[in-house]
Amino acid sequence: MSNDTFVNVGKPTVKKDALPKVTGAVQYLQDLSQPHMLHGAVLRSGISRAKILSIDISKAKAAPGVRAVLTGADSEGIIFGFGKDNTPLKKDMVRCHFDEVAAVAADTEEQARAALELIEVEYEALPGVFTAADSLAEGAPVLHEGRRNMFTKYNFTVGDMDAGFAASDEIVEMDIRLPIHSPGQMAPSGCLAAWDHEGRLTVWTPNQVPFLMAKDFADAFKIPGSMVRVIQPTIGGSFGKGLDTHTLDMITVLLARETGRPVKVVNTREEELRVCTTRQPSVVHAKMGITRDGKIQAVDVDYLCDIGAYVSWGVGTPVVKLETIAALYRIPNAHMLARMAYTNNPYPGAIRGYGNPQSTFILESLLDELAERIGMDKLAIRMLNANEPDTTTPHGLDISSCGQKECLEKAAEMIGWGVERPANRGIGIAATMNVGGGARIYRSDGCGTIVRVDDFGKVSLITGTTDIGQGSETAMALIVAEELGVRVDDISVINTDTDVKPWDVGCHASRTTFIGGNSALLAAREAKGKILDFAAKLLETPADQLDARDRKVFVVADPEKSVPISTVVRKLHFRDGGSEVVGEAFYDPPNKMMDRKFYGNISVTYGFGAQAAEVEVDQDTGEVTLLKLVCVHDAGRVINPLAAVGQIEGGAVMGIGYGLTEELQFDEGRLLNTSFLDYRMPTTLEVPDIEVAFVETVDPHGPFGAKGIGEMGLVPTAAAITNAIKAATGVRMTRIPVTRERMYRALVGQGDAD
Repeated sequence: MSNDTFVNVGKPTVKKDALPKVTGAVQYLQDLSQPHMLHGAVLRSGISRAKILSIDISKAKAAPGVRAVLTGADSEGIIFGFGKDNTPLKKDMVRCHFDEVAAVAADTEEQARAALELIEVEYEALPGVFTAADSLAEGAPVLHEGRRNMFTKYNFTVGDMDAGFAASDEIVEMDIRLPIHSPGQMAPSGCLAAWDHEGRLTVWTPNQVPFLMAKDFADAFKIPGSMVRVIQPTIGGSFGKGLDTHTLDMITVLLARETGRPVKVVNTREEELRVCTTRQPSVVHAKMGITRDGKIQAVDVDYLCDIGAYVSWGVGTPVVKLETIAALYRIPNAHMLARMAYTNNPYPGAIRGYGNPQSTFILESLLDELAERIGMDKLAIRMLNANEPDTTTPHGLDISSCGQKECLEKAAEMIGWGVERPANRGIGIAATMNVGGGARIYRSDGCGTIVRVDDFGKVSLITGTTDIGQGSETAMALIVAEELGVRVDDISVINTDTDVKPWDVGCHASRTTFIGGNSALLAAREAKGKILDFAAKLLETPADQLDARDRKVFVVADPEKSVPISTVVRKLHFRDGGSEVVGEAFYDPPNKMMDRKFYGNISVTYGFGAQAAEVEVDQDTGEVTLLKLVCVHDAGRVINPLAAVGQIEGGAVMGIGYGLTEELQFDEGRLLNTSFLDYRMPTTLEVPDIEVAFVETVDPHGPFGAKGIGEMGLVPTAAAITNAIKAATGVRMTRIPVTRERMYRALVGQGDAD
């Protein structure tokens, strides 16, 4: 079915929240207020590892406007986080440069921050460890009492590695270093919390997983989950950082409980860069073997990962890393070891792509080198090994629709593959694969939806999905409008309050369009069925001979014979024994949690793509100029092309930063680049025109054939750029970002040392 047969789906549609955002009508957390609200601020350690000997808060408590000062003694017994190793305020020990040691609530933010200056803390400094290798070395200090410094490890094998490398005619090995990368969202993190007279907690927070967050609060404060309400204000960017319940959130709730008044705490930009969870840094040794004709035989990747001072979402990235290693191409034999080590650095969490950009960079660098070894065209070697539809990978991923080859071909065509370039220019290409049909990392991967049609034909779409700026509200509205036969403007999306909206596991893993969309489609279908059943009486025609379009129910064989949907609903409502039109659904996809050997179909379907880059490298200075980037992606049927292009462009810019400019820099755990002036996200000066195209495979499992697309835009970008750099210079960059200094050092044979 082509997009021409649809009224709404596949048509470029302006996001429903576009006008409120550009006019400033929406409210971000920073805009929110509550009666009698106080403002909070947090004192952080400023030292990476130390014993807390004493804290004197007497002067702060006496400061003007101060209503409460809390220390670790006030949060005793509240333990949270993936590893149950973190507390809101630290009592005896700090393990990270930004560890929270005290918090203040005052009448104004200025008074709260002034009071922080009056708190006196005495520390006994202790030796810290700042690399994963040092953490695992013999004699290293134990960072968490009673725990090993290696929190966990992942050891995954599929196939026969010895046989795979024995069958390989060429083998390449690389040592690779991957950076600490910030999500860099425009809105700093914050939280507003209030307890009512019944002991019920309400939290306003730009979190991506509100129902999971509610459980975190219930567990931490030992109250029933029914006593926690999470409300999401407009989210000013998140990119994965909103998957965590942060110490800031817990501290805000503590301050509100202590004062009996609403409290709001918001990070400054400098604080945000210091404390926001990051993309995980890793030191990697990788190996790949192929035959003379270019077929991949085996891949072996050893990750040494720095998980920082506490366990966050970053500890789970190897699940996605191994998916890429074993399935980005048709790879019969694959092994990944990932060791996750505590250090005294900030702790990484989830950032868009969640391990996939790292593994994609590794595989695409190896494959590029091997193509050169055997004298094979770099596009041809990818086409030879690309995935195909209706296949199952060796570790159990069921690939339904797959446009990987088409994406590679289209990207090559758009970049001008095979066209000769000047000596200092080069082109590179890289592919991507990403979950596109959910990701079952919890027992439920489902989403609930309620669709209600009122007497005026207005539709309330109450969905569990979370819009973090990606336009999911508009995608859901397009799907419901298409099914119900109404217009997008007729639909109001309600999705910000856990007391109102149905359950959903949250916004992550590019799952919203697929999971939320299927749920919305099923709920709309149920509502439509009720409308058609009653319209059948009005039109004196069987329901199975009716359809709905342009706000009307009509007879398929005689479209002029019709009745407005609003009339049908009104007559259904205002009658003896009347009823409303409400449809509801809970869609939980038929995917599987991976078993202990990491085998299983974690997603119902998978998205694919390819990006190609052209660069120019100044041989005298090492400056890399990205001249062109093309992005071709398979997201099934594209529900909203306008939003999809924006998603890919935004992701690609993030990928450009990962490859060329962005890296948080630390000195023994202390952040050095604390502003956007020094943390260099790409600007219009570094970003060329980005050309975007789609391969529409129309997935059999997705709503109207759609698959998820949210993360793919950034995943292969760094790999495509460094492959282009190799083509331009003959130098393989194995450490990113490729700053001008690193590029210059590599060109003159001095390596890439800082």
